[in-house]
Amino acid sequence: MVEVLYFAWVRERIGLAKEHVETSAATVADLVAELAAREDRYAAAFADTSALRVALDQELSEFDAPLAGVREVAFFPPMTGG
Repeated sequence: MVEVLYFAWVRERIGLAKEHVETSAATVADLVAELAAREDRYAAAFADTSALRVALDQELSEFDAPLAGVREVAFFPPMTGG
């Protein structure tokens, strides 16, 4: 089981800030596919993964990263400077 956190517009589309997910996903991309298949709101949030960043246990990562041993997955839009 992993804790999945959603930030900014990802949280708005899904309607949750976080949830615990029971998954057999091997990679972040596999987890995204599982989540997107759940409901339309997840599909909308994950429709364009190029507009998303992911962190595994608070470390910026890639969508092809393995999930083995990971406790927390966070999805958020890219940071913008100002």
